Amino acid sequence: MRILIIRHGDPDYENDTLTEKGKREATLLAQRLKKEKIDAFYTSPLGRAKDTCLYSARACGRENDVVVKDWLQEFNHPLTLASGRKRNIPWDMLPTEWTEEKKMYDAWGWHKQKCYRKADMKAAYDYVANGLDELLQENGYVREGNRYRVETPNTKTIALFCHFGLEMVLMSRLCNISPIPLWHHFTALTSSVTTIFSEERRKGVATFRCAGFGDIGHLYAGEEEPSFSARFCEVFDSEDRHD
Repeated sequence: MRILIIRHGDPDYENDTLTEKGKREATLLAQRLKKEKIDAFYTSPLGRAKDTCLYSARACGRENDVVVKDWLQEFNHPLTLASGRKRNIPWDMLPTEWTEEKKMYDAWGWHKQKCYRKADMKAAYDYVANGLDELLQENGYVREGNRYRVETPNTKTIALFCHFGLEMVLMSRLCNISPIPLWHHFTALTSSVTTIFSEERRKGVATFRCAGFGDIGHLYAGEEEPSFSARFCEVFDSEDRHD
């Protein structure tokens, strides 16, 4: 089984749709994905993800087959950090606010930090994890502990159109990794494609492996400059965003 996790195109957040650049990115993405054999299209209910998905679904002749999943919407949950900073997204922490706390790296204990407990982040995480597990079970892979029991082995490809923060939650669940280092050490640029395969090395027992993260080859092929969205300044003395 193959899972394609796709971030939406360059966003117009105010209107929850795509910028003109985002539309160009979605067009190039669709040209790429129409060469793939995608068995199912799933999308976040938010406009920027739905719009991106429709470009590809139309290109594949599957516009009427798109399924909206509420758990694929962006992972926005307000919290107050230990430093006193108030954030409406849980992955925008400064290095001084998380890197020295070992439990932040713990796949099973990260949510026990005070700021996350107060925001009930575990419940929000479980909502996404349970949605993903249910979808995988429908496709023959049943979560058992930290691996999957294979009831119906297959080579289907499903595409999930979503958002950066949410993508890292999916990666966290599939790979049994704390989402904190994923949120802060990785960036999936707009319209990027992350490819994950199942591995059934022993009959009936599977895990998942990432074979390509945040690929934007379609943008380079179309001579479209990658977006800066979801990144911060490369050096402090820069005009790029710091916060």
